[in-house]
Amino acid sequence: MMKKVGILGGTFDPPHIGHFIIADEVKHALSLDEIWFIPTNEPPHKRQAMMSNQHRIGMLEEVTKEFSYFKVNTIEMERIGKSYTIETVKQLKKRFPMIQFYFIIGADMVEYLPHWQEINELIKLIQFVGVKRSGYTLSTDYPILEVNIPLIETSSTEIKQRIIEERPIHFFVPEQVYSYIKEHRLYGFK
Repeated sequence: MMKKVGILGGTFDPPHIGHFIIADEVKHALSLDEIWFIPTNEPPHKRQAMMSNQHRIGMLEEVTKEFSYFKVNTIEMERIGKSYTIETVKQLKKRFPMIQFYFIIGADMVEYLPHWQEINELIKLIQFVGVKRSGYTLSTDYPILEVNIPLIETSSTEIKQRIIEERPIHFFVPEQVYSYIKEHRLYGFK
């Protein structure tokens, strides 16, 4: 029997509660075996991450080590340059032929799917899972599974801004991420 693994990609700069709620909801809604967090090296649609790869992986590992079904996979950090999903999926399928992958994306990315690199090939290789995001719809001609999740209005950008303004972030990130940011004085944490 094939193992079923959800993939959640992102800069995770820093990882916040929204990421983990999405991962947990999709895992349980689709009866997946695991969720792999795949931090991007250089996303094609965003600026480069503010924190080093080491710190972004460190924050993710602090949370995922407490959940047997959460893993961190650094496949995208092994490549140089912009990271396209098609390349990642091809590599994952080659390395793990006995795994069926589910690629989790927010509604903002669902709307952007027509612009993804080699999207028509990509939809043959992987099952997309769309989750709602405020201000976006999940309507698309591409085959996606929809999973309803609680809408959590936060972002890594907002969390970094709160740190700069010396406002609390306790309830925006898991305790392990908060401790890691504080210990390493990330994002100018005082």
